[in-house]
Amino acid sequence: MKSSVWDRLVQTSELYLAVVIVMVGALITFLNPEFLTLQNVFDILRRNAFLGIFALGLLPVLISGGIDVSFTAVATIAQYIMAVIVTTHSVDSVLLAFLIPIPIGILLGAINAWIVSYSRVHPVIITIATLNAFHGLLIFITGGRWIYGFPMSFSEFARVQVFTITSATGRTYGLSVFVVIWLLTAVLTWFILQHTRIGRRVFAIGGNLEAARRSGFNIFRIHLFVYGFTGALAGIAAFIHTAQNQMVEPNAIVGRELEVVAAVILGGASIFGGKGSVLGTVLGVFLIGIIRNGVILIGLSSYWHQVTFGFVIIVAASINAVQSQLRTRNPGISL
Repeated sequence: MKSSVWDRLVQTSELYLAVVIVMVGALITFLNPEFLTLQNVFDILRRNAFLGIFALGLLPVLISGGIDVSFTAVATIAQYIMAVIVTTHSVDSVLLAFLIPIPIGILLGAINAWIVSYSRVHPVIITIATLNAFHGLLIFITGGRWIYGFPMSFSEFARVQVFTITSATGRTYGLSVFVVIWLLTAVLTWFILQHTRIGRRVFAIGGNLEAARRSGFNIFRIHLFVYGFTGALAGIAAFIHTAQNQMVEPNAIVGRELEVVAAVILGGASIFGGKGSVLGTVLGVFLIGIIRNGVILIGLSSYWHQVTFGFVIIVAASINAVQSQLRTRNPGISL
């Protein structure tokens, strides 16, 4: 019994990822003790909340056996349209501003779903094409103009903290509302994937697309859900990014796709589909966040972030190889 539990435990990506996070955190703390403070941890979570939401949106796509790298362009279009509406019509409601980019993201995600479902082209090619098409069209129409001048409610919302702590030195810090939105999105994603029919079908088509098709699954509807879900969460991430920065720059988000894809894969999702977890995805984003934060605290050049990032991906690939060997050695154990 104990052996069986241990075998299951050592095959979970979350365990390996947690160990890596502890090791990296210990190393950074040794080099700069300022890393291991609650204030710094809260800051890491806040700064990576929008990337975390991107990752949660991408997770169902990867589980379904697809991939989407256009979500940054989707988010950029959604936030730009939101910014134009908010600044032009003096929309002072944060809730209304929050809701504007979501349907835009769903619509653009649906376009991806339609092309993926009714073409024979691999999803990575499709979404690279739509990434460039969406973003290029936005730049052409807007001329790359930045948007400022958001209502005061935006800056006030960005400062909202769910709870605050006062340190011995009198400094006050707390958990940002952006982190809470990220965690609530994680709970929603987990519930959909684990406790709904559509969630089970997402895993099914990722595990064996042809078998799912023969079982009568409507593949287009499942694609419509996963790519639409990615678009919806891209819209939420767009709102958070705008509120954090108090401006919209058309080139600010595009280019960060690799970080998000890597975070989801670090969290245990398979690029071949059928596997992935919300907890692993959250941990993957957190690992990338502490690496970026650690490089800054240690005082290294920003280029070292790319070096360490590449090293972490190699480690993740090694972990996946170890897990594959364990699965081969223990075929009766379900991951």
